[in-house]
Amino acid sequence: MDLSRLAAPEQILATPRYQVAPHMRAMPLHVGTRGSPLALAQTRNVIARLGEICAPLQGSGTQEHIITTTGDASQASGCRLADIGGKGLFSKEIDEAMLAGRIDIAVHSLKDLETTLRPGIVLGCVLPREDARDTLILGPGCGAVDPWNPWACLPAGAHVGTASVRRQAQLLHARPDLVVSIIRGNVQTRLNKVASGATQATLLAYAGLRRLGLGEQASLIIHPEMMVPAAGQGIVGITVRESDTQMRELLATIEDRETRALASAERAMLAVLDGSCNTPIGAYARISADGTLHLTGLLASPDGGYLAKRRLAGAMHDAVAIGNELGAALKKDAPRWIF
Repeated sequence: MDLSRLAAPEQILATPRYQVAPHMRAMPLHVGTRGSPLALAQTRNVIARLGEICAPLQGSGTQEHIITTTGDASQASGCRLADIGGKGLFSKEIDEAMLAGRIDIAVHSLKDLETTLRPGIVLGCVLPREDARDTLILGPGCGAVDPWNPWACLPAGAHVGTASVRRQAQLLHARPDLVVSIIRGNVQTRLNKVASGATQATLLAYAGLRRLGLGEQASLIIHPEMMVPAAGQGIVGITVRESDTQMRELLATIEDRETRALASAERAMLAVLDGSCNTPIGAYARISADGTLHLTGLLASPDGGYLAKRRLAGAMHDAVAIGNELGAALKKDAPRWIF
């Protein structure tokens, strides 16, 4: 997305609050979202942020539209997303509502968005990244946790539930004796399955737990070099029609520039690899105290038999180039059958 034609965020924020966008459009602003507790928590946070910088959007100035996506409807099927269409299943119906003019913006977990968005839709802004790490949720019968040896707490042959091939690959690479089964559903559903003994452990994003006030449910928070997160994990992204310049200008005022750089590097790497949802890919970017962007990339086979990690660093403004270069290096070194 090219934001060069838009006013810089600091220019808009310098405008008195009541003048930011009082005549932007007819109210209310229609905001699309999935209906899970996590999606709603994220959406309400976005609405609150917009209300802080644009008085007309407070209270009845916005209206939530809960949209059931194909991905949501398939939760009970027990299938991986890759088997029924991939990431786009969590945005297809939302995109259609936006292009039809029924909603103005949509709030997404960035890791659930396709790398290439539908024509006519752009990523209007990203919010400050929540903790990107994965967590291990343990049930009865598991051992003591060790942050530097996170898998040692799992008994031999333990059953671990996850629908993520990225998590599965890294888990099986470290512990090939484990049995990984598919587990889908919202955060609470997965927690309940561990508590009931349906599976001995599962892995969940720490960001989602924290946003739901469930951070204490994490038995162990895993270092991102030991379990490389998904590209965009912990980042909330807001999509908007490309032609809606007024809304894009408003969204620019809540954009977090560092998070945009992180997201750009990770998603660029993902785009170069161009794997299917059956290809385990991880990408984690961070910015050090001196402003350098560090990107870790992972490419693996679903059974963990092949697993490669590469790292690259550079200036924040070169985020896309860093992602492109790291993705190309991973792709060059990988066996063709991985894709």
